[in-house]
Amino acid sequence: MTSSIIVLGAGMVGTCTALHLQQRGLDVVLVDRRAPGQETSFGNAGLIQREAVEPYAFPHEPGFLLNAALGRGAEVNWHARGLWQMAGSLWRYFNHSRPQPHARATEAYSRLIAHATDEHAVLMTAAGAHDLVKQEGFRLVFRTPRALDEALQRASALHDRFGVLYHAENSTQLAQAEPALQLPLAGAVHWLDPWAVHDPGALVQRYADLFVARGGRFLTGDATSLQSQGAGWSVQTSEGRVEAEQAVLALGPWADALIRTLGYRFPLFVKRGYHQHYRSAAQLRQPLLDAERGYVLAPMQRGLRLTTGAEFAPIDAPPTPVQLVKAEALARELLDLGEPLPEPPWLGARPCTADMLPVMGPAPHHKGLWFNFGHAHQGFTLGPVAGRLLAEMVHGEPSRVDARPYLPQRFM
Repeated sequence: MTSSIIVLGAGMVGTCTALHLQQRGLDVVLVDRRAPGQETSFGNAGLIQREAVEPYAFPHEPGFLLNAALGRGAEVNWHARGLWQMAGSLWRYFNHSRPQPHARATEAYSRLIAHATDEHAVLMTAAGAHDLVKQEGFRLVFRTPRALDEALQRASALHDRFGVLYHAENSTQLAQAEPALQLPLAGAVHWLDPWAVHDPGALVQRYADLFVARGGRFLTGDATSLQSQGAGWSVQTSEGRVEAEQAVLALGPWADALIRTLGYRFPLFVKRGYHQHYRSAAQLRQPLLDAERGYVLAPMQRGLRLTTGAEFAPIDAPPTPVQLVKAEALARELLDLGEPLPEPPWLGARPCTADMLPVMGPAPHHKGLWFNFGHAHQGFTLGPVAGRLLAEMVHGEPSRVDARPYLPQRFM
């Protein structure tokens, strides 16, 4: 008899989890309130970041903290209510970001990132999705020589330790590579391994289409209706209540609210972010991060996408796109952005953990329930390898990556 399983959440992580479970012979139902790839996975910068071997740490530099506290710059914004609600998790995040614990987190995190592009490549080939991707890397651009020198030293160290590839570009080389830039810059770190996707939501949809073509079911449903049902689990969908022996929570930033109803209190929090598209006559060849200002410009199918840094706010708080206004002004120094598309800025949330590692594995107190969330800035990058790792655990087979650092039990 075929085992059955429900996957809640059809973002990149959930969709890839469904595909990998399906490959192992399980009867899988993928459930989301919206179409696949229309939430957090939709709004990112479209980068599959093979170079991102270090998780994003909480900055400890006094100058950065002061600027963030006073609302200066475009990198960070915060809501008082959000800081109050997240205070405990943010304090643990601050402490885990110290050099020694961050180094330990990097060891575990880098083992996932190492498989990011090759696991995506398998699914892209099966889904016929290579037309959505450019495999030419992306750039961190720098306005000052000092910041560039520091970044090149870090890039060299990461290359030596993890084998990630980069090319150093001086001011002249950067201007030749990206002639649309209208401000002389100090140079760039051109990371060579990352891939750029010009429609992130479409890539998730291609993977979901592959899942359905292989016999899987995608249903519209409400994850909050999840409940234990006999020896298994059930959830309410557009086709009625669906039952299965097991269930996976791959709900990204919405996971915390649901696991709290089940009695779990993990140090989770969200970093919100915004994007806006522009009808720019200037053409960037590759995405770039204005590294000293904290925003990304990425060529997309719908225009040039400007994405912001982190906003610490409750997930349901009203939009406050002050970072977007600041980032747009900074971006216009570099590039002729043109006019924004006549639509409101997009707002999403990144699902983060205090120790900067995702939560993947069996729920400690609920038989047949599995967790796969907390991938922070890299859910789009890590979806295929995270889906494979979770499916290997469910199926009881040896895993490609040692799963112990990511197990939920570490928070118990």
